[in-house]
This record gives sequence, structure tokens and C-alpha cells, in this order.
Amino acid sequence: MTASAPKTRVALVTGASQGIGRACALDLASAGYRVIIAARSADKLAELAEEIRASGAEAHPVALDLSDAASIAAAAKAAEEAAGGPIDILVNNAGVTRDGLAMRMSAEAWNEVIQTNLTGAFLLTQAVMRGMIKQRWGRIINISSVVGQSGNPGQANYVASKAGLIGLTKSLALELAGRNVTVNAVAPGFIETAMTAALSEQQRAAILDKIPLGRIGAAEDVAAAVRYLASDQAGYVTGHVLNVNGGMYV
Repeated sequence: MTASAPKTRVALVTGASQGIGRACALDLASAGYRVIIAARSADKLAELAEEIRASGAEAHPVALDLSDAASIAAAAKAAEEAAGGPIDILVNNAGVTRDGLAMRMSAEAWNEVIQTNLTGAFLLTQAVMRGMIKQRWGRIINISSVVGQSGNPGQANYVASKAGLIGLTKSLALELAGRNVTVNAVAPGFIETAMTAALSEQQRAAILDKIPLGRIGAAEDVAAAVRYLASDQAGYVTGHVLNVNGGMYV
């Protein structure tokens, strides 16, 4: 009897329409994974899917609004249908900011960030982990932030959400280890994205002074860390927070 070909693993990346999520989707596709890309921006997802397909890899766009529980459930179902089975790798990358001093921060601004960045990531993880548990293999990778470790003034909601992802990572790592599902986090520092593009030269200079490696990171730096944690080579790594911050927080 001829042995069947090994399964090509499927990675679901949220917030894939731009920045770190886009870089992760491209990197995982180039590494041979089937990629499901999720975000709110249908146009950007379609463009990314075409770029991935043009490279000879497989990509499926899925609409996802992490502030809406119904959208999360629908996206998880659509992703598993596109995969033809369980999701093997989940990259919880999508996030929003609503900055402001805590004294003046509205409940709406607090709740929107926590709901999207933390609760949304939990609900999506909960939806896809069942398939990972059943097949006894999975990778869950949460994109946290250096500020989730160090704190940052004017971002109490965002910092709380990113610190919460680290706590969620550690708890789920313990819960799921017995089923050969690893759960890790990546904590980027300042990365060249649409958010950092809005910084003034003075702000960039102040940030660079805090980074021992002397440069702002690239989205590809984070994607490389995600690719490692998604791989078989990282099978004995779980509950870990991998810092990709140029040494600004150690």
C-alpha cells in the first residue's frame, strides 16, 4: 500500500490585511502552509490573497470582526470549511488602539480595545481549539506587545489587553499541553507599520534612543518568530513569550 502524502497544515491569521498580520500570512505561505487570512477589510484581503496565489501558494480570505461574537463564530466556521477540517495554526494578531489618559478614557474606548484585542482573541481561540484537541496537534500564537510587559502611559486599555494575552497564553499552554497543542506569544517592540508611520521625527528619535539595536523593527522580524513557533521545531516550546523588540525590554 502506498503511504498517503502528509497533510499540508493550515494557518489562520487575523488582522492579515496589513502590517504584522500581512507579513505573517506571506511568510507562512512561503513556508508551504495553506493560509486563511482574516480581517474586516475585504478589499485588502482580496489583494493579499491574489498576491499569495500568484506565488503558487493557497490563500482563502475570511471576513472577521473581533468585536462581534457572531462574526467570530461565522469566521471560525468559514475557516474550517475552507481548510476542509481543523485549523492547525492560529495567529491572533488583529488589534485596535484607542489611546488616551486613563483619567479621561471613556468606558467605550476601554471596552472596544479589550473586546477586540483580548476577548475576541479568546473567543476565536475557543472556537478553533476543539479541532486541534481532537487531532492532537496545534499551534496557537498570540501577538502581544512590549508595552504589555513594560506598560505605557496613555494606553491603559491597550496595555491591559496585551498583558491579558500573555496571561491567556500561559493558562492555555498548561490546559492544552496534554493534547500536544502549544500556546505561545510574540511581543513585538516598535515595528514599521501604519501606526509607527504617523510618528514625528522627534518621536522616532526618542524611540530609537531606547532600542539597543538602534533601529525600528520590520514586520518580517515578527513574522519570522511566528513561523518558528508554528513549526515542528518548536514542538517543545509552550507558554513562552518571545520578545522581538531590539533589546528595548529584557
